[in-house]
Amino acid sequence: MKTTDFAGESAPGTLHAPFRFTRVRRPAKELNLMRILVIEDDPDLLRAVARALREGGYAVDEAADGPEGLFKAKGADYDAIVLDIMLPRMDGWEVLSRLRLEKKTPVLILSARGTVPDRVRGLDSGADDYLVKPFDLVELLSRLRALIRRAAGAADSLIRMNDITIDIRSRTVESSGQRINLTAREYSLIEFLAIHRGTLVTRTMLYEHLFDENDDTLSNLVDVYIASIRRKLGKDLITTRRGQGYIIDV
Repeated sequence: MKTTDFAGESAPGTLHAPFRFTRVRRPAKELNLMRILVIEDDPDLLRAVARALREGGYAVDEAADGPEGLFKAKGADYDAIVLDIMLPRMDGWEVLSRLRLEKKTPVLILSARGTVPDRVRGLDSGADDYLVKPFDLVELLSRLRALIRRAAGAADSLIRMNDITIDIRSRTVESSGQRINLTAREYSLIEFLAIHRGTLVTRTMLYEHLFDENDDTLSNLVDVYIASIRRKLGKDLITTRRGQGYIIDV
């Protein structure tokens, strides 16, 4: 399985948005789906960041102001939130403050306010990272991957389970040293279960983390993906607890 990402070089120009990127489209089967919420009031920037994240392998929800962002952030279990500070109706500071009363979702502040006091305020207010505009999309993706790993207690990008190795950074899976080809959501599902191995993962949790708000959560897609993963990695890797969910005990 080849893996590609946004190239490290910055392309000239900004497309009228405060970021720089060179885009390399990755085949769909290479994607790594985790669910991200982007709260940004600039429609061009919101659209561009959301598109880049989707092409980088994430399920993405969008919000254009503070109240909408807070409502979505509190209503779903996102793997990470990208939060602008200068938002209409409720600024990012207030969104972060109210969110932290209920949830520990990793938050990356994305703001043109890059002074030391602003960065210190953001981190002291409960943000997990702070990225100043203009920025490179490759750096945004890297920081989000790091936030998600740390939040799950998986600081190392390699997860080893007997003869199976998952490389979160390259988004690859090997079994007994052989590369296993997985679809986007097959990879996402096995990565999520592996990061939370030893813990029961409900079907609701899987739908909340692997699908965005436009997907049909009443389908049997999870069952289909579980069956396919078992065919490729072994039927005993994932244990089904009937009526409860799934768990990896390795």
